[in-house]
Amino acid sequence: MAGRRPTGHGYHRPVDSPPDPAIRPVTEADVAPAATMLVRSFDDDPVANFMFAGDRRRHRGLHSFFVSQIRRQYLRYGQVQAAGALDAVAVWGPPGRERNGIRELLELLPTAPFLVSRRIHRALRLLFEVDSLHPTEPHWYLATLGTDPDHQHRGLGSALLRTKLRQIDEAGEPAYLESSKERNVPFYSRFGFEVIHELHSEVGAPTIWRMWREPRVPGD
Repeated sequence: MAGRRPTGHGYHRPVDSPPDPAIRPVTEADVAPAATMLVRSFDDDPVANFMFAGDRRRHRGLHSFFVSQIRRQYLRYGQVQAAGALDAVAVWGPPGRERNGIRELLELLPTAPFLVSRRIHRALRLLFEVDSLHPTEPHWYLATLGTDPDHQHRGLGSALLRTKLRQIDEAGEPAYLESSKERNVPFYSRFGFEVIHELHSEVGAPTIWRMWREPRVPGD
């Protein structure tokens, strides 16, 4: 993988924090409403605003993207999880998931019409660039994590991360993500992810923070 892998860190839940909300697998029937929630969550995302020109195109494009991502790429692995009434969703890819960058981009073709603008070439180049930097070492991939703006600051995203990372640590496996918001970097850092690379693409896209997490050592 590109960049130096940092050493892992544990995460600690405050003693007086409320119990985690109910977490369950996302089903086929949940895909469309989950995508609708994620559109709201990513409405101010810098990369989303770079990829899709205009509010209407961004909203429709993001919905198409999340439906395709969940239904075509991740749902079959059983690692898409929701907290509350689809108030937060985490889309994970397991280490055994076969990756094929070209095929996965083709699976997102329903989103292509919403990219049509003078920036489409830059948008596609960014997708290829991000994919080319994906680590080759087996790992859990957090493809998407989003919380409905009306339900933020309730610990839903933290609960989703905490639940999955506990399983990941038990298996002794690493994890990886890309953050498109600088303010989310400290949030992920609290769970043991560390920045291994800041991607400043030549296409003029916003910065993307690539983050890696080694499994937590028991007792840390």
